[in-house]
Amino acid sequence: MADGDSSPDWFEEKLDDDLKWSFALERVLYIGTSPYQQITLLDTKKFGKVLVLDGKMQSAERDEFIYHECLIHPSLLCHSNPKSMFIMGGGEGSAAREALRHNSIEQVVMCDIDREVVDFCKKHLTGNREAFSSKKLKLVINDAKDELETTKDKFDIIVGDLSDPVEGGPCYQLYTKSFYQNVMKPSLNHDGIFITQAGPAGIFTHQEVFSSIYNTLKQVFRYVVPYTAHVPSFADTWGWTMASDEPLNFDADEIDRKIKDRIDGELQYLNGPLLVSSTILNKMVLTSLLNETHVYAEENARFVHGQGVAYHC
Repeated sequence: MADGDSSPDWFEEKLDDDLKWSFALERVLYIGTSPYQQITLLDTKKFGKVLVLDGKMQSAERDEFIYHECLIHPSLLCHSNPKSMFIMGGGEGSAAREALRHNSIEQVVMCDIDREVVDFCKKHLTGNREAFSSKKLKLVINDAKDELETTKDKFDIIVGDLSDPVEGGPCYQLYTKSFYQNVMKPSLNHDGIFITQAGPAGIFTHQEVFSSIYNTLKQVFRYVVPYTAHVPSFADTWGWTMASDEPLNFDADEIDRKIKDRIDGELQYLNGPLLVSSTILNKMVLTSLLNETHVYAEENARFVHGQGVAYHC
């Protein structure tokens, strides 16, 4: 910023070749590079502190509760008595924070490959310090695939709180049918539930990866439920997909009862009727999902726009 110039600096994310999303900055708090990705923390005028990995928005202080409540609570509320959860990724700690609010949970294993991201978020994202210090949280620094392949434990819930699959990025292999079928699913209990963030799910973006992730999980599980919510800092509707071999029942009154009985404190975004309504997709997106034939595999992966730091998972 030039001396005497009162105009703000801006952060700009390229969403597509012909589309950019930008917002004004108070200041850049940190820029660094780990062995796996670039880490940036920004203080923004609109969204507060914002965590950016490889140039892609990951979480904004003022609306991350939408993403993390949608990621964590639906599977826990659909399960009869969830005691254990394995989080793939989740290095910022917000997913673990929400899971630990459930009084039935006895252990949350958070497995993130990037120690620098975890240490950075421990230091700078003060809202999650209580979660990081919980005795119920087991923090593992490892590739989630390697950890699930070697652990003897089984889990009631497995969560994919992973970065978007970007070409050259660290985690697109964890969206593949082979991973879901041969590594992740064997680590679930018989009535276990898998839930993953599934990328942008808007009218113009849902065919990037959302429809493919949905169709891929349909090849592995008997019951698959996609749902969406608008996340302002992502500049789009966002998608999640939940899967199990046991029926996933959504009853608004029952969900509200479980929220009251099971969760410490008030949720800011989710309630029973909203969760039910989030599973009702608009006609265009639903038609695309039902007609999708692509199955996600390493040799024919789909990616969202962006570029990660290349490395071998």
